[in-house]
Amino acid sequence: MNGSFKAQGLQAPDGQALRAGTWSVPEGVAARGVCVLLQGLAEFLEKYDEVAEELNARGFIVVSVDWRSQGASERGARDNRLAHVDTFEDYDHDLAILIQKLAPSAEMPVIALAHSMGAHLLLRYLREHKRRLACAVLIAPMLDIYTGKHPPSVARAVALLLSIWRPSKRPLPGMEERDPLTVSFEQNGVTSDRARFERTQQKLRRQPFLRINGPSFGWLRAAFRSIRQVGAQKFAEDIVTPLLVFGAGRDQIVKTDAIRNYARELPEAQYVEIETAQHEILMETDLVRAEFWRAFDLFVDQNLSGERKGLLGARRGEQR
Repeated sequence: MNGSFKAQGLQAPDGQALRAGTWSVPEGVAARGVCVLLQGLAEFLEKYDEVAEELNARGFIVVSVDWRSQGASERGARDNRLAHVDTFEDYDHDLAILIQKLAPSAEMPVIALAHSMGAHLLLRYLREHKRRLACAVLIAPMLDIYTGKHPPSVARAVALLLSIWRPSKRPLPGMEERDPLTVSFEQNGVTSDRARFERTQQKLRRQPFLRINGPSFGWLRAAFRSIRQVGAQKFAEDIVTPLLVFGAGRDQIVKTDAIRNYARELPEAQYVEIETAQHEILMETDLVRAEFWRAFDLFVDQNLSGERKGLLGARRGEQR
């Protein structure tokens, strides 16, 4: 039996209107904790229905939010198919209000499962809130990004130049034509599982207002700045929450070598690389996902029970 989903509105501290959601555990399953589920850029709550149900079956109440400028949250640009923020501190507001309102820690432990940009934002949160979460699982965290045919130095320079006076709401090249509803499975570059890709497409066809095409140059400038900040060794060393970090061996969106190296700097991190996975490990094939869930279960069970010694048979930052 599946749990139930309930959407609700939240207001970020700066007044931005957000859509959040809660998936409750099904009848007959004892709740053991709350899982804060954080999506990546251009995603939306409904895309994670399957993941939320799997977490529900493990006894976790799941809470999540559509980041500002995507999903059903308030859009920040006249082109409402564009992800835009002036600074990643804007996203910090979204995450803070989600946890404050929907993940109270008085009664049960709180963990997090975060993907890509969501994992990047979680690292920012964990540095400032060192004892808030019992543990967290990061999937393909956005620590360095591929910039296509343009060298990263050129992409950074253009993003900075276009945002000298104010963060640019101009879309990145090709974003205007990259409608998620017209991207084929062969073009997708984030999953090798056709059925899960098409299921997401079906959700967007039913609710096309949930989709966005991609980010602005202002977003890109903000992303480069935050990547530089989070990537500093001192930043990583200040994150003391137990972490399980996943890299995807076939990632075309974020750079897996940057994730692998960063995990070595985290005081309480274990690293697992799934060689056959593309960027969206949670939307991958059953074989890839089974490997993920095995590691997830072992890590979470041991952390919630306090039995962390020998976790995954790996030392700090070491690949399993």
